[in-house]
Amino acid sequence: MIILFVLIGLAVLAAFAGLQWYAWRRLVRDTTARPGFVRRAGAVVFTVGPLLMFAAVASERAGAPFWLQQVLAWPGFMWMALSIYLVLALLAGELVRPVLLRLLRRRRSETTPTETVPTKATPTERASTEATPTEDPASTDDAPAAAAAAAAASAEEAPRNPATPSRRLFVSRIVGGTAAAVAAGTVGYGTYGVLRGPRVKRVTVPLAKLPRAAHGFRIAVVSDIHLGPILGRGFTQRVVDTINGTQPDLIAVVGDLVDGDVDDLGPAAAPLAQLRARHGSYFVTGNHEYFSGAQQWVDHVRELGLRPLENARAELPAFDLAGVDDVAGESEGHGPDFAKALGDRDRSRASVLLAHQPVVIHDAVKHGVDLQLSGHTHGGQLWPGNFIADLANPTLAGLERYGDTQLYVTRGAGAWGPPVRVGAPSDITVVELASRQA
Repeated sequence: MIILFVLIGLAVLAAFAGLQWYAWRRLVRDTTARPGFVRRAGAVVFTVGPLLMFAAVASERAGAPFWLQQVLAWPGFMWMALSIYLVLALLAGELVRPVLLRLLRRRRSETTPTETVPTKATPTERASTEATPTEDPASTDDAPAAAAAAAAASAEEAPRNPATPSRRLFVSRIVGGTAAAVAAGTVGYGTYGVLRGPRVKRVTVPLAKLPRAAHGFRIAVVSDIHLGPILGRGFTQRVVDTINGTQPDLIAVVGDLVDGDVDDLGPAAAPLAQLRARHGSYFVTGNHEYFSGAQQWVDHVRELGLRPLENARAELPAFDLAGVDDVAGESEGHGPDFAKALGDRDRSRASVLLAHQPVVIHDAVKHGVDLQLSGHTHGGQLWPGNFIADLANPTLAGLERYGDTQLYVTRGAGAWGPPVRVGAPSDITVVELASRQA
């Protein structure tokens, strides 16, 4: 099994290296007429960029000093996002390249001057020539031939002019420049979308067992904030202000709050103490909490005023609110325990379950849960990653029904790795419960 993982890892690295070489070739080698400073600089960029990317990931997972993570995170993770869209844009450019070359060849053939055939001089023209004493008759007869020879020589020398790029070089510069501009613009806009903070999304979910008195009960669902070396205290404050602005009845933080230790990220998480809701704020772990030590964060969020639901249940006046630990905790003996959280409850009451990953929906169905609230998927975060995330999760984003149980998946408020989202905007969802008795 270890050998298999090593082989898969080597195959992935080889594929990544091949794509980096392809991007360097199209963006640097094919757009320069000859070796020189530009090619050397491009080679340095396409070597250092991937190294920084791997170093950023490794430093975060290995728990390197936080200052080092911060130094590596921005250039390393941004290179990750930029590489994706550079390669995609260049691959799209391969479809355009032959079309441009064909158009340029056609234009050249249409604008090439045709060879003129000398005509015999009329008697009047001959008389005029003979009447001019300063002209040499021999040179006059040779004039058409000399002009044709000069034109031919000029046509042969024009393509060899070093100041004029060849058709292929010209097309490479057009395609490469366009691809670089599209990739940079896509990553820039995706970064702005994350750093400005999540937008509020509202969803109404009818529950058959919800009493009429609870009609319109609002739950603010936030997931995947991913505080770390890039997203810090200022981002947390924007999230908190956005949540409080919705005036929810209850706040549910459904995992992946952080990427790091309490010692490093405690100040970044401090604004969570400002969360305000009539029925309180609740928290369940996500898989990223287990990368840095889930228990320390469970204890810390409790100090900030949030109530962790560790395979536990809170009986609210209108419904039961349950929470389970993330499946990543199974290796530490802290995985989801549905029997503990839901086993002895009154099934005549409506129930809402907080679970970070959507994959536990089938267990929720077995235990009679009416609504499961999850995150984890990021909606794919970086298109076309949504297609991969959709294969790995029962629901990528939004509301779907599984038997008598409904599942809502938020795209999350932050971002892991690159602080970039493309095709999957971040959100904080206000889920409004509706009673069918109302």
